[in-house]
This record gives sequence, C-alpha cells and structure tokens, in this order.
Amino acid sequence: MERLGTGIGWRPEIAGDVERMPGIDWVEVVAENVCPGHVPESLLRLRERGVTVVPHGVALGLGGAERPDAGRLGALAERATALRSPLVTEHIAFVRAGGPLSASPRLEAGHLLPVPRTRDALDVLCENVRIAQDALPVPLAVENIAALFSWPGEEMSEGQFLYDLADRTGVRLLIDVANLHTNHVNRGEDPAKALAELPLEAIAYVHVAGGVERGGVWHDSHAHPVPRPVLDILTDLASRVSPPGVLLERDENFPEPGELERELTAIREAVEKGAAARSTAQAKSSGAGAGSGSGSVWESGSGEPARQRVALAQAAVLSSLVAGTPVPEGFDRVRMAVQARALAAKRADVVAKVAPELPVMLGERYREVFLAHAQKRPMTGGYRQDALDFVEQLLLSSGRRERQGEQVPLRELREWWLERSGPVPRSRRPAVRLARATRRVLLRR
Repeated sequence: MERLGTGIGWRPEIAGDVERMPGIDWVEVVAENVCPGHVPESLLRLRERGVTVVPHGVALGLGGAERPDAGRLGALAERATALRSPLVTEHIAFVRAGGPLSASPRLEAGHLLPVPRTRDALDVLCENVRIAQDALPVPLAVENIAALFSWPGEEMSEGQFLYDLADRTGVRLLIDVANLHTNHVNRGEDPAKALAELPLEAIAYVHVAGGVERGGVWHDSHAHPVPRPVLDILTDLASRVSPPGVLLERDENFPEPGELERELTAIREAVEKGAAARSTAQAKSSGAGAGSGSGSVWESGSGEPARQRVALAQAAVLSSLVAGTPVPEGFDRVRMAVQARALAAKRADVVAKVAPELPVMLGERYREVFLAHAQKRPMTGGYRQDALDFVEQLLLSSGRRERQGEQVPLRELREWWLERSGPVPRSRRPAVRLARATRRVLLRR
C-alpha cells in the first residue's frame, strides 16, 4: 500500500494557501470539478513538486441499483491519467434512482445517500465495484458515508458490510472517521465496533472533517473545525493500524491558513498518539476483523432480481425525500424530514454557486423562491440543468407572479436563460440575434 502521508482537500478557494502550507504530502481534488484538458495551474505546480494528487468522485453512485455509467467511469479514468494519480476514490452511496428497473421517473438526489446493509444491496454493490475496477487504470478505494437516517431491516453492521465488500472484490477502503462519528450520533452506532470489524489491511487512507450538531442531529458539514470526538476515533484507528494517509477535508467557511495548519497538527498528533498505543499493545490489532465473517457465507448470483428489489426500495426512498411522496414503512419520519430539508437546502446552495448571477438578480428572495421551486420539481439532472430548469419555471410562471404582486426581473432572467440553454453561446452580433428571435417567433405560430 502506497504511503501518502498527511494531506488536505484541494479547493480553488484555498489553492494558494495549500501551495504555501508546510508539510503537505498530498492533496485530494473533487474529480467532477477538474477538466482533464484544463487542470488548474495550482494542481500542476503541486504535482511538479512531487505532491500526489488523488481524484475523489462524488457522482458515480456505486451503491445505486443500476450498473455504473460508462461515461462517468471514462471521465474518472481520464482524470486519474491526467493527474498521474496512484488511485481514485468514490463513495458507497446511491445518488440517483428511478428508471426502467423500478418503472418510475428518474430522480437525482444531488447528495450521497446510504445504501441498505442487506445481502441484495451488497451483491449489487460488489458487481458495480468490479465493473468500476475493470474500467479504471488505477486501484479504486471506496468511502463509508455519513447518514441522517437508517434503513429498516438491515442485516449487517457497517463494519461487517465493509469487510465483506473488501473481501469479495479486493477493493480498498477510504475510512472517514468523521462519518463514523456522524453515524454514532445519528444512528447510535459504535465507532470502535466498526473499526474492530474492518479489514485494516485494505485501508487506502483516512478522511477527517468537522461538522455541527443541530437538534440532536449531526450534520457532516465540512465547514466547521474538527471536533475532539472525531480526533479520538482517528487515534483509535491509528492504535490498530498505521494509516497510509490521512487527509483534512474542508469545503466551506474556509478559515485563515494558520487555523488549517493547526488542525493538521492536531491530526498528526492524534495519529502519533494512536501509534504509541499500538506499539505498547500490539495484541490490540492482531484480531481486527477476524470475527466479522466474510463474503463466502453466501454466494452472489441473485443478479437482476436483486437489482430490481434494490431499485424499487431506493426509488421509493428518494421520491419521498425530493418529490413529496409518502415515506416508506419502517423509516423514521422525523429523520427523513430532516434529510429532505437538507437536500433542498443543498440544492439551493449549489445552484447559487453554479449560477451566481441568480442570487444577485433575485436578491434576498432567491432562497425562498428556489426552495418553493424545489418542493414541486425534483432534480432530474445535474446542478447546471437544475439552474436552467429553475429559471425556465420562473419565466413560465411570470404572469401569475405579476398578478400576485411579485417583482421578478424577467428581462435579466430571460437573457441569462437564453445565453446558457442553447448548444453554443448566443452571438453578440445584432443581426444574428434578430434572426434568431424572428425564427423563434415563426416557430411558435
């Protein structure tokens, strides 16, 4: 296993700070935010200095009922090659549902959602992981995610589920200790038990991040300092095995460089504390994972029936979260409501980043108007398409809004939508724009 060392998540907002930060051995970049032909200069400089760059995917949906999309796999492979990465990583999650397998409309979550820890879901996940492994030029590692809700009728603990996944596929594991803390608060799961059941030799590296608790629910925000309980879980992990790499994640509310450096120091100290405990109690890690069983307990092969069962379950769950359909039986309705609000809020936040002109045009009412839109129209594509759909609906409902006394900047919104909805940018030449406008009028007749 390649030794990565101490790293930090590379984000454009802190690119300069990361380049100047001492003791950074490697960085991780969100794969979907990098274009292979236009790698940011900051990443190129880091790579030339010998800093390893690892692409971290968020949109593949390996835990989904459908087989991984060949286009998304190809794009992830291109990024690994362009960045000369030793591995790529993704999540054990589903991010979309619906379609032919469930005979229901396709829906996008815009977020990582937990898969049920059942034999059906494990069979599907294992096949999806093998498909991804065959398509990628470097090894794959998959990450445990944070969850606000639990699936009823689960058949395995998180540690057992991860153990069997690694045992059956040989995939490496990206262990997020912040997510173990999240699942402890939200789902009552013991992080120490999960660590004891893991195949420690399969760990590729470790994520560390901060969050915040609101109303008894822990939100894995990546926008707050790393709390002590997360560092304690990291120490526990390091007392069992020497992690090949540890990385600090921060996605929003970026602090001054000095604060990030102090967090990295605290992470190093937590790892060193665990290493000291491991050296004085070697027996502590000698049996890790031994009692969790293996994939040989049952054989895969349920094939399409398993995929269909998983598809129906995931479509029902996602529809309840984003389309207002009833919450399936057995789920905690309060937690599902929290998750639904979190998904809508994330949609509003990401659309504001993808299309920063919209909050400017709509002013303080942007969030209110967008959340009202999100309640009626689930996301069916990516965030760019979501922004276009939002503006289109605003334009279509302009007459009703004017009757209700709402002031909507129709001209600005129409210009914005026309500029971005076509296959190529609109020409600035008056004659061309007049010809296009005339054609649109004639087509409507």
